[in-house]
Amino acid sequence: MVKHKKFLIGGIIIFLATGYLAYTGFQSSATYYYTINELLAQKGSIQGSNVRVTGQVAGDSVQTEPATLTMKFTIIDGPASLPVVYKGAVPDTFKAGIDVVVEGRLENDGVFRASVILTKCPSRYEPVKSS
Repeated sequence: MVKHKKFLIGGIIIFLATGYLAYTGFQSSATYYYTINELLAQKGSIQGSNVRVTGQVAGDSVQTEPATLTMKFTIIDGPASLPVVYKGAVPDTFKAGIDVVVEGRLENDGVFRASVILTKCPSRYEPVKSS
């Protein structure tokens, strides 16, 4: 009887530990999705958190530094704008005027440090219109 209680208590402890680790792992990897206006409205509460922001790359805002693989650009959503700095390989479809989703962190200086850039290209996925 004592042996069964030990196994039961051990099983409960393992189950609770596994549940706790799964919960904390999910919380740390969760990424929230914002528009620029939403991000700026919640600026203080999400600084340093990993988030995704959508916007359109502003024309003539793209500056690249090929030696360091660093790119600076601004994304816009209506009147709102957000400066972005990204270091790494850039998607082939990236250009001014395209819709993008950037994932990263908003720094204290108001600059968004992106770790991932995803481009949206709806024209490639729309069906061809017949005449």
